[in-house]
Amino acid sequence: MKQPLWRPSAERIKNANMTRFIDLVNKRFNINLAGYFDLYDWSINNIADFWATVWDFVDIRASRKYNNVVEDLGKFPGTQWFAGAELNFAENLLRYRDDRTAFVFKCETKPSASITYKELYKTVSRLATALKEQGVERGDRVAAYMPNMTETAIAMLAATSIGAIWASCGSELGVQAVIDRFSQIEPKVLFTVDGYLYKNKPFHMLADVREVVETVPSIEKVVVVSYVNERPDIGNTPDSILYSDFLARGKEGGIAFEQVPFDHPVYIMFSSGTTGKPKCMVQGAGGILINQLKELILHTDLAREDTIIYMTAPSWMMWNWLIASLGVGAKIVLFDGNPGYPDIGTMWKLIDDEKITVFGTSATYINMLKGQGFRPKEQYDLATLKEICQTGSALSADGFEYVYQAIKEDVHFHSISGGTDINGCFAAGSPTIPVYAGQLQAPALGMKVKAYDDKGSPVYDKQGELVCEAPAPSMPLYFWNDPDMKKYRDAYFAVYPNIWRHGDYVEIYSDTRGITFFGRSDAILKPSGVRIGTAEIYNIVEHFDEIADSVAIGQNWENDQRVLLFVKLSSGASLTDGLKDRIKKALRDKASPRHVPSMIIEVPDIPYTFNMKKVESAITNIVNGRQVTNRDALVNPQSLDYFEEILPVVQKRI
Repeated sequence: MKQPLWRPSAERIKNANMTRFIDLVNKRFNINLAGYFDLYDWSINNIADFWATVWDFVDIRASRKYNNVVEDLGKFPGTQWFAGAELNFAENLLRYRDDRTAFVFKCETKPSASITYKELYKTVSRLATALKEQGVERGDRVAAYMPNMTETAIAMLAATSIGAIWASCGSELGVQAVIDRFSQIEPKVLFTVDGYLYKNKPFHMLADVREVVETVPSIEKVVVVSYVNERPDIGNTPDSILYSDFLARGKEGGIAFEQVPFDHPVYIMFSSGTTGKPKCMVQGAGGILINQLKELILHTDLAREDTIIYMTAPSWMMWNWLIASLGVGAKIVLFDGNPGYPDIGTMWKLIDDEKITVFGTSATYINMLKGQGFRPKEQYDLATLKEICQTGSALSADGFEYVYQAIKEDVHFHSISGGTDINGCFAAGSPTIPVYAGQLQAPALGMKVKAYDDKGSPVYDKQGELVCEAPAPSMPLYFWNDPDMKKYRDAYFAVYPNIWRHGDYVEIYSDTRGITFFGRSDAILKPSGVRIGTAEIYNIVEHFDEIADSVAIGQNWENDQRVLLFVKLSSGASLTDGLKDRIKKALRDKASPRHVPSMIIEVPDIPYTFNMKKVESAITNIVNGRQVTNRDALVNPQSLDYFEEILPVVQKRI
């Protein structure tokens, strides 16, 4: 077995929420689970008992308790959870109403602003009554086109407190991407801002907002938060009102939390939209609540005393996940802007200033730090930092090692993976088990995940499709405007009946029980029929100082497939024949001859989604003569122009 990069101390294991939960399970069921993997095995073999125990442990607040935990685990999709229960999502997140800090908002070099739990409750109360007076009722949609700021979270809490359904897009999304999403769900109220800042430069949004409102006729009121200007001119924005004026309409007092069934919709989440119009996934209030509190309290070991930050935006499910930290009573730091502005130390200074204990980030950010040779531990104290959580895309073993070498030796670093689809994780961390380079620590509790081979059989120590063999509460209730569930079934259940196929290519190890992710299975390369995960190529190519980024795709070629590698060069580097030869040799020696690309081509940029995932599918479509839709779903859509320009090059014989 490999040597771990980190092992938790005996004291850390003893004090972990995970250990307290194991003790509760042992006592309640008169069993003797010894550690995480005993608990995991029990959780997937006793699914109803597991989720019932989670309900109690995370203290779900409900006005009416459930009749039974789950009605039919064999009905997949369509399982009903906690039938009979009535609760309110926002009420569970607003259980703390004291003078402790709830949010700290930080935008680049601007001074931070904070709000206490008591102030948060009062503000949500005022906004909720204003929404009611506007005519928002249970089941109506309330949408946001907003940055990662305190007002965004307040709007979500106010909307869900009255039983409305929340959907959000970050302010960085292009106007057509927003229209593609909101036109499908027909929101009644839109929260937005006059603009946002990036590298201290203002980006004005009201013209885009006007286009959204004129294209989505269901919007009756636009509430504009003043962000770039103190009191912006909203005269050209139809049916608009400033947030401060709208809030003044509301009344401060106790919130009349609308009690709804466990499976009442709370969020509509959107797929990335890189292969067509975004799918609208409807998620239940109780399912999201219990799963996210499970992940925060057990897997993340979050407690009231913690301060947590995640580099995210309201377009990404990690924003929803982060805001659920209110249910633990932790302090949440919201960051908006460029994490590298005014310099590369911005986030690490913030960690020291706010005494952050849990830092969430992406593989892209870690690779950027690593590529620049930045070593935070040499410039910052980081004394409070106990945990770093990473997601978005696969991080190489070298990336794991960099964290322990350059950031902090005694830190619980864990990579997590799941998706917008479940607003949570299939694979997660645990503070009670070791960390191995390149491996997500474990499957998440209650998630019966396996890797399947081409025949649909479970495999270990070899790559396969990530599947989930049993339902979980946070899986979508349905897709919006999909009455016969066809889109839903086609998305997850078309390949393996009654089994959730997630679309990731993974390897589950029989010794550590950790999991390595190799990329989306729809981007898997198959030269001569041999399946190759793109992450296998990236993990080798990233060792070359001359390469800043890369993307590998499969091109249909002469009744087979050949691999093309596109590289973005570091400043001052050139793609010489010698560099190409060294890349090919490294791939051949460290992976296999099948990993060696037929062509290596320089490009100025690599396309990414707003969740910082490489968009292999769009390039694959261009190279194979298929149309690319929804460019606004990319953070840098102009990057695709070059791939179209060089199409004659990649269609040549070599």
